[in-house]
Amino acid sequence: MTPTLAIGLSLLLPALGAFAIAAADSRPNLRETITVLVALALAATVATLLPGVMAGERPELYLGELLPGISIAFKVEPLGMLYACLASGLWIVNSIYSIGYMRGNSEKHQTRFYVCFAIALAAVMGIAFAENLVTLFLFYEILTLSTYPLVAHKGDSNTIASARVYLGILLATSVGLLLPAIIWTYSVADTVSFVPGGILTGSLTGPGVGLLLALFVFGIGKAAVMPVHRWLPAAMVAPTPVSALLHAVAVVKAGVFTVTKVILYIFGTGLLAQEPSSNWLIFASAFTILAASIVALRQQNLKRMLAYSTIGQLSYVIMAAAVLTPLAKIGASIHMVAHAFGKITLFFAAGAIYTASKKTELNQLRGIGTQMPWTMAAFTIGALSMIGVPPTGGFVSKWFILAGAFQSDNYVAIFTIIVSTALNAAYFLPIIFAAWFAKPDPQLKSHGEAPTAIVVALSITALATLGFFFFNQPVLDLERALMDQ
Repeated sequence: MTPTLAIGLSLLLPALGAFAIAAADSRPNLRETITVLVALALAATVATLLPGVMAGERPELYLGELLPGISIAFKVEPLGMLYACLASGLWIVNSIYSIGYMRGNSEKHQTRFYVCFAIALAAVMGIAFAENLVTLFLFYEILTLSTYPLVAHKGDSNTIASARVYLGILLATSVGLLLPAIIWTYSVADTVSFVPGGILTGSLTGPGVGLLLALFVFGIGKAAVMPVHRWLPAAMVAPTPVSALLHAVAVVKAGVFTVTKVILYIFGTGLLAQEPSSNWLIFASAFTILAASIVALRQQNLKRMLAYSTIGQLSYVIMAAAVLTPLAKIGASIHMVAHAFGKITLFFAAGAIYTASKKTELNQLRGIGTQMPWTMAAFTIGALSMIGVPPTGGFVSKWFILAGAFQSDNYVAIFTIIVSTALNAAYFLPIIFAAWFAKPDPQLKSHGEAPTAIVVALSITALATLGFFFFNQPVLDLERALMDQ
């Protein structure tokens, strides 16, 4: 298979899979078999691109020109390769989990669920491989629209209201801020292509750099930098597999991926390092990390607490990219992976708890470890990774981010990482302690583990969280190219 064909198939497979899933509406077993097979085929196709990209190749696919200097085109570089591998690999596990969850909770509209999921993954591939800002913007909007039915899945009035908040914020920020940022970039640089080292050097200086950066960062609402973060807690009305999609596989990763790519390939670290007007991003990301961690500390609903945890963890990636040092750039990439493994494990565990016991509040989890040992073992691993405790993937990414902050003597970043780690521990460790060591309420009904598909999926992601601590060299090798950009 040629690299150009692999790029095309990566975009087409999930889209064609969506049609096949819809055609199998009346046959649930076939529908879910198609879902898993398409997920496997996508991961295998994406994997064929990896050796060439690691060897320095940058395969491209050109579809056509919209305007002079603006085309629909795709190009695979290290950061996009990492995102595509991550999303396609986790789609397999999420599909297995979804089968157990959707059947275990007798959810309605399951075909629509799997169809929208497949369309969302097609959009993710377009974002990952986009050669320019316009191509990325088109797939970014497709991702927003395809995930709206997933967030609104339950269909009751409260769910619909929350889903409208989700859709409204993401569309308002992208159309009102991101699109003007793209137009401004094109007007000053005569191109919107992603180029190592950036395209704005010599074209934009002074306060304009900081203002354009703000339009991008807040226009990319999926990155959830405060104050454009409220869509993320609102989306917690969705079924847990959707929450996992939002927090680990697609949506929020699309946000931090896009911000990181804009910093590296549109502005360039050299330009941002020279312009004091861009320094605000360190403070905005640091504030988001600390504020979200404090809000998470006050939550009693498990999924809502995890949502605010995600907001804080995302800004680790933004802050690392804004530090502008080589090690911090690698740390930003690695944290995308570590957070994905850890956070999907936590949401899988939350869904398992709900499926088996219908418990959603933190004060209901006392002693649950004795009844759901596999689930709570996975939750413990995911939580320790969010804190940054070895031997979990979260330790590796925080190590690189902290090392990058020390490279530039960035005391704001150093302080933020230390304090936020303590806050992470403050809201995760009591849950772990209560689950394993507190006595359960004798009046609560006894129950066991969730369906096998759910337990298998969360066990896989928990092992991946541990495994990434020991076997992260391929990711490091892939992303070391970022150190020279």
